Amino acid sequence: MALEDLGFRARFMIRDRDGKFPALFDAVLTDAGIVVVLSGVRMPRMNSIMERWVQTCRRELLDRTLIWNQRHLLHALREFEQFYNAHRPHHGLANARPLHPLPAPITDPDQTSSLDIRRRERLGGILHEYRHAA
Repeated sequence: MALEDLGFRARFMIRDRDGKFPALFDAVLTDAGIVVVLSGVRMPRMNSIMERWVQTCRRELLDRTLIWNQRHLLHALREFEQFYNAHRPHHGLANARPLHPLPAPITDPDQTSSLDIRRRERLGGILHEYRHAA
């Protein structure tokens, strides 16, 4: 199934500056009305960071969700983006959330028995957020 069959068309092609893409490649895309956007100069991690986000989004959200239409997809992606940036721990950040500092460590073993943890389900239970009850 092609995008044109659905009434859509690609407007942009984001690619790196690899030599495997000849000038003719860009010319063909330009003739088709597609704007070629090159990744940043001397930014080798740019593609890897986005590829990692796309893989995480696919594995944790899209592989577990039946998407009904574009509106549903955009809603699910917005929810996942908020979950990813505000709640989900990241291994590269010492399990911290990107927009929040790490909580203080619990040193007293008796304190763990009195914790009141609440779970909030997002997107119908696909994503789970855990918080301390106030």
